[in-house]
Amino acid sequence: MRDEGTSTHRVPALRRRELLGLPAALAGAAAVVGCASAAGTRAVTSAAPAATPTAASPAGSPTAAMEQEVPVTPPEDLMREHGVLKRVLLIYREGIRRIEAGEPVPARALHAGAHIIRTFIEDYHERLEERYVFPPLVKAGKLTDTVTVLIRQHQRGRLLTARILNATGTPATATPGAQARRDLAADMAAFIRMYEPHEAREDTVVFPALRQVVPPQRFTEMAEIFEDEEHRRFGAAGFTGVVGQVADIEKTLGIYDLAQFTPRG
Repeated sequence: MRDEGTSTHRVPALRRRELLGLPAALAGAAAVVGCASAAGTRAVTSAAPAATPTAASPAGSPTAAMEQEVPVTPPEDLMREHGVLKRVLLIYREGIRRIEAGEPVPARALHAGAHIIRTFIEDYHERLEERYVFPPLVKAGKLTDTVTVLIRQHQRGRLLTARILNATGTPATATPGAQARRDLAADMAAFIRMYEPHEAREDTVVFPALRQVVPPQRFTEMAEIFEDEEHRRFGAAGFTGVVGQVADIEKTLGIYDLAQFTPRG
């Protein structure tokens, strides 16, 4: 027998994109309902009116702002994944610094970083670009030369990653010889030099152009495809779990604290 005023009805959980794709007012109401479902219908009933927008809300008012949608788009997903790439480039920079300073090679940390590049960037992120981003642009006759270069750089990057993985993946690589140290540093430097302009061009030119050639409904479909693939490959934690792995590597190298990168004076 349940207490008076409670309900056994459970509100189904909303997926991240379903929640963020709602108008903000409705998303807020959904979140309140989801949190209150365990506490009973009374909590839901009392919270619902506060989230109801009025037709007379003037433009620019808080209520009007709540009615605006907060879409989650494929470029947004791809650009946050570029953030993971940038952080691994910082890991590579620290490896280069230590090699050039004559310090021991942090082989385990570099191997872990290269593994994230291989699994998350090359086998997942870049495959999405090659399958869903580049073809619509080429079909529309936009940025065809740029796309050709980007695909070539994807291929070159995979070769560099393979060499970095090989150079850091065995116990013997913990104490490499002088030439092996130079080769590893050169491969990481080449990867950084290529991918900094690569990702910047995608963020500022390619992804904005994608919106011009892909209709809104297809954007929504792509967003669902991207999320499904993310969780299929990386489990429930998805992107957040990968970011956690990167943070762990940064901590082992002593480069996690953001404040240390602030110039003094």
